[in-house]
Amino acid sequence: MNKETTINHDINKAPKTGDWKYMSPEVDAKKCIGCGTCVTFCPEACIKLRANSHPGKNKNAKGIASIDYDLCKGCGVCAVECPTRAIIMKKI
Repeated sequence: MNKETTINHDINKAPKTGDWKYMSPEVDAKKCIGCGTCVTFCPEACIKLRANSHPGKNKNAKGIASIDYDLCKGCGVCAVECPTRAIIMKKI
């Protein structure tokens, strides 16, 4: 495979696969700094950064991680990779 290859993911065509998980990530908006590490490492491309609607909670945040639970499989990669431990996995 060429090192410069990019895999394009069309979220609108992706199957809804998140309903079989037993663990679910939860984002603590007070800890999230909007670095995007979780977005980069998510194997399902189900995390996006949304605007920080409550800047008083974390003025330094560039954004807040937002998870599409219809697509999230609950693998926990985001929680492991988060540098501020803003994402925790909870049993559902």
